Amino acid sequence: MKKIILITGGQRSGKSTYAQELALSLSANPVYLATSAVWDEEHRQRIERHKRDRGSEWTNIEELTDIQNVDVSGRVVVIDCVTLWATNFFMANNGDVEDTLNQLKERFVQFTAQEAIFIFVTNEIGLGGISSNDLQRRFTDLIGWMNQFIARAADGVVLMVSGMAVKIKKID
Repeated sequence: MKKIILITGGQRSGKSTYAQELALSLSANPVYLATSAVWDEEHRQRIERHKRDRGSEWTNIEELTDIQNVDVSGRVVVIDCVTLWATNFFMANNGDVEDTLNQLKERFVQFTAQEAIFIFVTNEIGLGGISSNDLQRRFTDLIGWMNQFIARAADGVVLMVSGMAVKIKKID
């Protein structure tokens, strides 16, 4: 059964933990689709620690941009996260919001055409103050618009606040 769930919230709000617990409640062998590039040695070590912490029941896949090419048919998949996925395009597109948003939407539609349960993790980066940096403001707009796009397509939306799940759009 196809289903799209969006888990959103601030940094360290419990989004990934909630998404992983939800995935494990739906499947004994879920997929973890990581979209983060490795920035430095500390980040590489963090990624390796997260893989170990998830355990052997997970299928770990890393894809920085072309998630639409990852076959997850019949699976439960956590995509962690939209913000890092968007960053990969945004930087490659020299901060062009329109091109980036179009590329993300196209790949999202192609990827979610599969029969699977998709659990997208994203950040609500627009909840804070307005940055004085133009690039940061454009990125905040991009993520806000992409989050809205996914939320409209989603069967359920959960906002994480201090480790607590607030159901915004009820998951059936």
